[in-house]
Amino acid sequence: MRLDIACGRLPETALELNFADAHPGLSPEQAALEADRCFYCYDAPCVEACPTDIDIPRFIKAIASDNLAGASRTILQSNILGGSCARVCPTEILCEQKCVHTAIEAHHAVRIGALQRFATDWQMQQKTHPFQRAASTGKRVAVVGAGPAGLACAHRLAMHGHDVTIFDRHDAPGGLNQYGVAAYKLADNFAQKEIDFLLEIGGITFQGNATLGENITLAGLRETYDGVFLGLGLAGVRALGLESEFAEGVLDAVDFIETLRSRNLSEVVVGRRVVVIGGGNTAVDAAVQAKRLGAEEVTLVYRRGAEHMSATEVEREWAQTNGVTVRFWASPSQLNVEDGAITSITFIRGTPDGGYDPQNAFTLAADMVLKAIGQVFVPDPVRNDQILVENGRIVVNETGRTSMPGVYAGGDCTAGEDLTVAAVRDGRNAAEALHNELMASNTERADHNG
Repeated sequence: MRLDIACGRLPETALELNFADAHPGLSPEQAALEADRCFYCYDAPCVEACPTDIDIPRFIKAIASDNLAGASRTILQSNILGGSCARVCPTEILCEQKCVHTAIEAHHAVRIGALQRFATDWQMQQKTHPFQRAASTGKRVAVVGAGPAGLACAHRLAMHGHDVTIFDRHDAPGGLNQYGVAAYKLADNFAQKEIDFLLEIGGITFQGNATLGENITLAGLRETYDGVFLGLGLAGVRALGLESEFAEGVLDAVDFIETLRSRNLSEVVVGRRVVVIGGGNTAVDAAVQAKRLGAEEVTLVYRRGAEHMSATEVEREWAQTNGVTVRFWASPSQLNVEDGAITSITFIRGTPDGGYDPQNAFTLAADMVLKAIGQVFVPDPVRNDQILVENGRIVVNETGRTSMPGVYAGGDCTAGEDLTVAAVRDGRNAAEALHNELMASNTERADHNG
């Protein structure tokens, strides 16, 4: 390993501080004051903007009434991963953007996300689970993918009394929340604590190191289980398409983040001069974490303007306040390598008509380049199993059912918003539809036998 890429650039005390909770939760007094700001609107626009349809005025009113059990139950019955969603979802462009306060006080919406976190954090500190598992139905369901969609699906199916086995390629559940989100967003091992809380419902088992198309198959699952849910996520990463893309020091940002989330911070290597290519949340998370690991210079380069970034304005400002330089309208054209290792990267600037001018270029010194130009669904494990795939995603109907009977899908592997909260909604809704299908088959069988 080269000296300009190293681990332990900062002492452990500094690393602990840098990766502590980025936005600590509200105190009881702060939560009460914030809850009192809510107008408890009828037909509240914030509810319409929430992908999981949480009754926001109801749970906020419960907080104001010091009924935290009622507040948390209102949240969790719609979104069992409400704690992590409160931390990682862009509430500023979802529920909070629709808050009627924004029409009265510009940029002063009720802090819905912070209040949601306050209520769910309280619940997770209690010794009792808010939901009870129904009597066993004798039905078995396989869930492939232990990310937000798979976990939400598994929990809802278990509530209905079905026995669920979750399969995942990792050795622990969690998916995106466990391996793909910046550590300071889900600090203090929150992702694992939330999974432990979710599994308290009972009836759910986890099988790790299980990869669809390798050591498990969809056909095999269909033979063994009464139903299947696919929450496969986006396992592929787009390539730059440049020569020397696999040189030392050139990494996929998702791999960098997964390594960071899977190891002690002092064991994660980072360059002195890091360049991140991309404009989404993954790019921002990678850039900020590289800086907080001790990189001296971190530059995030995006091919278009700020208004086109999929990362929100809040995320972009967060990167800049953390010492990340953000440059727009530039596309990578050449990776410059010496002795098999990256030394710099050359960009060409964009033109007003949306093209690029090869004569107008600049070069950034870099000993580490993190690629965050998008993830893609890898259809190979389902391509030969009668699962319809169009435009790079699994095709599902309004209930989440695929073209294969008894198989449902949701989350990033299907078309829609690539948001944690949307994945939770997909998993929950598919679970309800699959439950209805399983119960209908029982009724039909009973009628036939009768």
